[in-house]
Amino acid sequence: MGVMKGGGGERVEKLKYSRMKLWMIRATTSVLLWTCVVQLTAVGETWGPRVLKGWPSCFTHQDSSFSVIEDKVLSVPARVLPPKRVYKNNGYLMVSCNGGLNQMRAAICDMVTIARYLNVTLIVPELDKTSFWADPSEFQDIFDVDHFITSLRDEVRILKELPPRLKRRVETGTVYSMPPISWSDILYYRNQILPLIRKYKVVHLNRTDTRLANNGQPLDIQKLRCHVNFSALRFTSQIEDLGKRVIKLLRQNGPFIVLHLRYEMDMLAFSGCTQGCNNEEVEELTRMRYAYPWWKEKIINSDLKRKDGLCPLTPEETALILRALDIENSYQIYIAAGEIYGGNRRMASLASAYPKLVRKETLLEPSDLGFFQNPSSQMAALDYLVSLESDIFIPTYDGNMAKVVEGHRRFLGYKQTILLDRRLLVDLIDQYNSGSLSWNEFSNAVKESHKYRKGQPTQRSVIPDLPKEEDYFYANPEECLKPSSYGQVSSM
Repeated sequence: MGVMKGGGGERVEKLKYSRMKLWMIRATTSVLLWTCVVQLTAVGETWGPRVLKGWPSCFTHQDSSFSVIEDKVLSVPARVLPPKRVYKNNGYLMVSCNGGLNQMRAAICDMVTIARYLNVTLIVPELDKTSFWADPSEFQDIFDVDHFITSLRDEVRILKELPPRLKRRVETGTVYSMPPISWSDILYYRNQILPLIRKYKVVHLNRTDTRLANNGQPLDIQKLRCHVNFSALRFTSQIEDLGKRVIKLLRQNGPFIVLHLRYEMDMLAFSGCTQGCNNEEVEELTRMRYAYPWWKEKIINSDLKRKDGLCPLTPEETALILRALDIENSYQIYIAAGEIYGGNRRMASLASAYPKLVRKETLLEPSDLGFFQNPSSQMAALDYLVSLESDIFIPTYDGNMAKVVEGHRRFLGYKQTILLDRRLLVDLIDQYNSGSLSWNEFSNAVKESHKYRKGQPTQRSVIPDLPKEEDYFYANPEECLKPSSYGQVSSM
């Protein structure tokens, strides 16, 4: 009996000990949990979950900067993507662009539009790597590819690459490839290209510049071309940020003019324009022209071509024209161009007349431009952004950049763009240089002839049988413009 009683007492003692141990664990756990809650509530002003924000806390600071930051973050609306367009996919369209940046830009707009109206999937366009500039840049090196795809998802399906099965066909060289006919309307693509896509599942268009007609297209086609150009094609964040920095630096010193001085070596060799060049330079440019077989025109009379207004103005001629237009020498002149042929010797008169000549290379540190692996297209993109924001844009030649920037500035509210009548101007310059015209006569003639060549609203010219001679759609996309937004530009 004694043994049994002693064993029972031992069990009671063990039970009491266990209960006390459990109570202490619970108490300790409660203290730890409460401590955690207090700490989390304290930091919850910035990082804590929403449930903690409702707890009263002596650590809450209504006027803290954290609350201000939180309010700003919460006030930013979430990005709303357009809904995907649902359609039966007729196949896949691959495109290889040719030419410089703005030539390719316009081609991309056309190819997106064509893909949309053929109900096909577009593969992100391939950029030209074989032109004079030999720029290895991919689409995503210049444009924000994700924005491009998502902003157009309600119009056309765009993929970064073909599905694996079709990709293997391309890699083995069995894809159907062809250049479409220039200046074709949308019916050509529906009647000629769409059957090929349905047959082969994927078609590769290997030249894409000027492949869609300027005029005679349905309104929704023209508006889609604008939507791609002015909204979907956005430069990468690196290029955009650098462009904003250049514009800010320029704005700090007052108004600025962008002069698209198209007087680089490739332009002169291609056009055969050698005004002001010495004999060695003429020979160098001629050799270069013959070195490129796709530059078909070889024997060129520079003087006749200049008189016909088909040559870019020289730096010396440009200086005269700016002075004749009464552009003050206090203006900053931003040179949007590559290396000027002839260097300082050819730029001397322009620099003398306008001492505030600047370039991206003089405004930025070398390290700022260091991310440009091969600068041609990315540098052109930077010049494009600065050109859009300038007080006045003046191109000395009506190449692709001049035309596309002109159209974009019209879209932004008819920002002043002086469109030089080169055929008239070289005649006036020759008369002034020969003494036939006084300075006042020369200046008045230049101003009078350009009174209505400042980018005002105007109707695009249509020449049905000569599409190369009519106005370029991207220089004046009038179907997308708002004439009422034009404000009278004060004369200079």
